[in-house]
Amino acid sequence: MKNSISEEKVPFWLDPDKRAIAYQILTILMVGLLAWYLVSNTLTNLDKQNISSGYGFLDKEAAFEIGESVIEYSAADSYGRALLVGVLNTLKVSFVGIILCLVIGVFVGVARLSTNWLVQKLAMIYIEVMQNIPILLQLFFWYALFYESFPSPRQALNPFAGLFICNRGVAMGIPAAHPAHGYMLLALVIGIGIAYAIRKWAKRRKDATGEDFPVLWTSLGLCLGLPLVAWLAFGAPTRMDVPELKGFNFKGGLMLSPEFIALLLGLVIYTSAFVAEAVRAGIQAVSRGQSEAAMSIGLKKGHILNLVILPQALRVIIPPLTSQMLNLTKNSSLAIAIGFPDFVSVANTTINQTGQSIEGVALIMGCYLMFSISTSLFMNWYNKKSKLVER
Repeated sequence: MKNSISEEKVPFWLDPDKRAIAYQILTILMVGLLAWYLVSNTLTNLDKQNISSGYGFLDKEAAFEIGESVIEYSAADSYGRALLVGVLNTLKVSFVGIILCLVIGVFVGVARLSTNWLVQKLAMIYIEVMQNIPILLQLFFWYALFYESFPSPRQALNPFAGLFICNRGVAMGIPAAHPAHGYMLLALVIGIGIAYAIRKWAKRRKDATGEDFPVLWTSLGLCLGLPLVAWLAFGAPTRMDVPELKGFNFKGGLMLSPEFIALLLGLVIYTSAFVAEAVRAGIQAVSRGQSEAAMSIGLKKGHILNLVILPQALRVIIPPLTSQMLNLTKNSSLAIAIGFPDFVSVANTTINQTGQSIEGVALIMGCYLMFSISTSLFMNWYNKKSKLVER
């Protein structure tokens, strides 16, 4: 006898699976209708006000200068190139800021757990003070301090040859342009690649035989030796491009503006306090028995930290560290408050001149979305690589 209950057709509104699919379809339709209404209403209003839409303005002449640029730029260039300059400026301050933030945050986080009373208290004061001062106020402070504390270019501080500090920024000598530098960079990249391959090989070798290989010294030798060989191969160029005072400012060398320095200091000091707390929490999450076991086999404190504590603490450190890296990148948009030409600043100038506010804001949103997603993808990949795999 067939089971009448199992063969009976259940109405779709009583079937939870079909009902869930119907709800999702309904939600998609509602979102689509809302998007269509907003887009059509916006286009209608723009047409009534005789405002053109689209990104055709990117090819037009920008007609405004940008005070600081990674690539060559002039007012005769297009809006598209101006926005590219803003993107590169944002990437520059974000990349340098993340590197410095990680170094300072790890140092302060470890110092927070030091057995030395003075070191521990200084680290605690740094964290508590910097975390509780809004980053915008810190930017104003460093910007004002730079202008008020340093003299004009003619009376610039010159602590050693090739370095000048004044209220126009920090000017320093750099190696003069030479073909050798490009090949040195290529040699460094090759050295890093070979060092990574050696590290993987040494790990497999140790797992199989138990024998150690001097990976650190070998990697240092490759990363320093290969660029040195390239430098010697091109005649060992030593000419320097030293800044010189011409008119009211320095010309030549590398010039770091007060806006860039103030923005970098504010972002790094503020964010590193949160990174330090993440490092401290990660280290404290590792069982004390791990340290005691490492001490019992004769490992030194430095080896215990590098070989036992930090590898396990990374599981706890990486998720909040990812958030802080994203925060630093997004907080760089506050550069507009102190006049640094980041992407938001350049985009705002473009919007004011072209009237393309919707397109401009969409570009800003898309740019920072790209920064955030790429950072998250990299950190998620690193998190999977560093997690402990049980055997």
